[in-house]
Amino acid sequence: MLHRIWLGFFLLAFLAGLFQWLFNGDAEVFARMVTAMFDMSGLTVELAIGLIGLLAFWLGIVSLGEASGLVDRLGRLMSPLFTRLMPGVPPGHPAISSMTLNLSANVLGLDNAATPLGIRAMKDLQALNPTTDTATNAQILFLVLNTSSVTLFPVTILLYRAQMGSPDPAQVFIPILIATSCSTLAGLLVTAWVQRLKLTDTVVLAWLAGGFAILLALVSWFATLSADALQRQSSLLANIMILGLIMLFLLVAHRRGINVYETFIEGAKSGFTTAIEIIPYLLAMLVAVGVFRASGALDLLLDGLRGLLAVTGSDLRWIDGMPTALMNPLSGSGARAMMIETMNEFGVDSFQGRMVATMQGSTETTFYVLAVYFGAAGIRHTRHALACGLTADAAGITAAILVSYWFYGGL
Repeated sequence: MLHRIWLGFFLLAFLAGLFQWLFNGDAEVFARMVTAMFDMSGLTVELAIGLIGLLAFWLGIVSLGEASGLVDRLGRLMSPLFTRLMPGVPPGHPAISSMTLNLSANVLGLDNAATPLGIRAMKDLQALNPTTDTATNAQILFLVLNTSSVTLFPVTILLYRAQMGSPDPAQVFIPILIATSCSTLAGLLVTAWVQRLKLTDTVVLAWLAGGFAILLALVSWFATLSADALQRQSSLLANIMILGLIMLFLLVAHRRGINVYETFIEGAKSGFTTAIEIIPYLLAMLVAVGVFRASGALDLLLDGLRGLLAVTGSDLRWIDGMPTALMNPLSGSGARAMMIETMNEFGVDSFQGRMVATMQGSTETTFYVLAVYFGAAGIRHTRHALACGLTADAAGITAAILVSYWFYGGL
């Protein structure tokens, strides 16, 4: 499926370019498309180089956790849940610990830490893959959970709102939490349905109930904090947890007589190789997205949607947020640019401004994560991964629109 979608980006972009030239008189559209190709090619290398340090550092830290035995303990703790959701993963397998670390980083909004940990988890799952170029059910479920993971601390979005003059940047916090929870639940349900997983299992239900209980408790706590206090507390908690994990791995490994420096170096060496391996996959996806965006295809789609729905006489303010919504699965930087553009046009605390902030926090960049994670593992046939990931995205965006009307519709 992925190769058809990739080809579709280029075909739609070319057709949109022809339309812009022949009917709108925009002869520069093809120059913008070619420029986008070159720009995205350069950006690919920049991103890969930027990942080298992060990958090396976190893979070195994880090596310390493995040598100390802490990662193995974490795997045994999470085995009852993951072995039911992923029957192909044996109890206590290293992939379980890697997935847990990655999903925890996503929950805390630690993007820099989540990516290398996610790549490590995907490679651990690849060790169980009998057909190395085709994604397993476990890999697909992990990817969907990763791209739709609940984010408790959308610190970046709150900072953007604060910088643009919002007197209450954290006002979007609870709507974002609701929308991203819907995305995660939808991703889990649709993947479980496709893979025929039994979610009514007692252990699975107990974990889900415990997770929602913790989520409700955190929401209740956060609701008592002011905007400034929420930003301070979320940032403090996230940073303490990062440093606490690093110190725990270091100290336990040292206490058990492990040479922490040499172990870290050996683990970090794989970071460079991994960053180089993902370049072709990242290049293919970023160039396709860049050309599609430069062609004006997205604008044509939204104009058509407005014209189609105008006859209904319904409230169409939600369409103003669709550039962010449609760009979110494709490009994180593109979606942020769309969000800021909408905030500038309508106001940071307008209905549209708050809605795009909620949309931005509701889902992840599915195409980017798919390209990086599956690319690092050498997977070419993604099976139902993209369809399930985009279903979770659609649920998150729909929830973001509905919750925005619920919280801000009367403003």
